[in-house]
Amino acid sequence: MKTIKQLLDTKKYKEVISIAPHRPVFDALVVLAEYKIGALVVLEGEKLAGIFSERDYAREVILQGKSSKTTPISDVMTTEVITAKLTDTIEQAMTVMSEMRIRHLPVVDNGKVIGMLSIGDVVKETIDYQHRLIKQLESYITG
Repeated sequence: MKTIKQLLDTKKYKEVISIAPHRPVFDALVVLAEYKIGALVVLEGEKLAGIFSERDYAREVILQGKSSKTTPISDVMTTEVITAKLTDTIEQAMTVMSEMRIRHLPVVDNGKVIGMLSIGDVVKETIDYQHRLIKQLESYITG
């Protein structure tokens, strides 16, 4: 199975899509919509400060009656961020995401965020891997 580095190399957006913690939630929503993604890493300079997701918006803004135009991301972001390493496998990422019940996994190398995996990325790669494995087995059996 591929490593996270191999999967990141195939992603559409190579840059880390992020936002600063002092920005209003509304700005994060605009970025999420523009890129059609479900979460952003929150960076203080180059340091990972948190993660902001659609879940955070629903639970911490909408349900709490806060304004997305005046609430800073730092007030509603998740600060206990689980991360992955480039050398981790897709299988390891899937296990972490399943066990921790998270949908997005920032990838960190030497203390710097270099990418983000979604559960969709991981599931797609797992399905692709299974298809490749089936083809190899069929070829072995008939070959």
